[in-house]
Amino acid sequence: AGSGITPLMAMIKEILFYNQTIQLNLIYGNKNLDSVIFLDKIKETLNTKEALVLSTCNRTEVYYKSEKTQTREIVKLLASEKNLSPNELLVYFEEIINEHNTIKYLFEVSLGIHAQIVGDQQIISQVKEAYQNSCEAKLAGAFLHKLLNTIFLANKRVVQETSFKDGAASTTFVTLEILESFINLIPSVKILVLGLGEIGTDIAKSLFERGYKDICLSNRTLSKTIEIATELDYKVLPFEDLKHSFIDYSVIISSVRADDYVLPDADLLQKDRLSYVFDLSIPRSVSPLVENADHIVLYTLDEIQKKRDEGVKAREAAIPQVKDIIAQLTSELELWSRELLVAPTIQKLKTSLDQIRLEEINRHSKNLSHAEIETLEKFSQTLIQKLLKSPVISLKEACKKGDTESLINTIEKLFNLE
Repeated sequence: AGSGITPLMAMIKEILFYNQTIQLNLIYGNKNLDSVIFLDKIKETLNTKEALVLSTCNRTEVYYKSEKTQTREIVKLLASEKNLSPNELLVYFEEIINEHNTIKYLFEVSLGIHAQIVGDQQIISQVKEAYQNSCEAKLAGAFLHKLLNTIFLANKRVVQETSFKDGAASTTFVTLEILESFINLIPSVKILVLGLGEIGTDIAKSLFERGYKDICLSNRTLSKTIEIATELDYKVLPFEDLKHSFIDYSVIISSVRADDYVLPDADLLQKDRLSYVFDLSIPRSVSPLVENADHIVLYTLDEIQKKRDEGVKAREAAIPQVKDIIAQLTSELELWSRELLVAPTIQKLKTSLDQIRLEEINRHSKNLSHAEIETLEKFSQTLIQKLLKSPVISLKEACKKGDTESLINTIEKLFNLE
């Protein structure tokens, strides 16, 4: 508990992309690693060609490529960030060597299958940010470029071809979805967010992200209210002034914890216009009597959660479609990855044959006219292309079968490519 690590959710996975690569999945709860700083430390400390640090609300994952495993070195870097002993940290990690499972896992994380909110649309933005950080740190090579762009393609297909990202699947987004269904009908809307626990803070930040301006925040702890209000450029309402201020707001979203009703009486709200109240508290912070007033529309947590559960079920029903898209694109990615193995051999073969071609042209072109040399150049290039066609096709077919090593060795020996 003192370290802030969640033991059951901390793991390390060693994998193979097209060379040895490590995936490190370490979850700190809300105390995520600073991705940019950690990328710099990886670059300075480890002999890595490619690295990606992905931070979400509940996890920090590090992917990197190197010629040998560097599990202990990564754990040391992580331990230093948290002032822990590496040995103390190592017990939370499990090593797995499997390319396919790790690529599939990163796709599933990026698309939101493993998110706290199934299909969370914020995850893909965090993946894009992680990719941008890798590019700026010059730690994104050919494989990361291809991998991440394939993930972005997968996300686009999921949005277009499935219902996995549709609807609202969290208390916050259901609340905002309902709010936005009527907010344009309210002249000069003023919103009060009451209670700044996890839900209240999330709603306040989501309202800010969606461009809402006239928002007021209230919480028992004034310092916390001021801190969040300053960050979002919102107004502050001292908690003790609530009773005399409810009348100023057309929308009230309450998630405050209280022993008694914070809003006990419908008379505290304006009677000459419709008011909308969301009671997201446990236990309830708005009196049931408020619901009976003609000028008030009250949404309770039970209603919100029922709608949220419907959204979650709809998204979960679409998971098989999402996994089909992942399977198709990871298969294509893995074939591309295997073709990278044969690319140097193909290039060496092209270079070797082209060198022979040029030597022969130079040897026989002394008594030829310019036009004849051009004809010989075109003829010899066409001949080389036709000679290359068969071994290139054979190498790519071997990639599909996952059996390239013996064919590479044969071709390199046959043409003396070493």
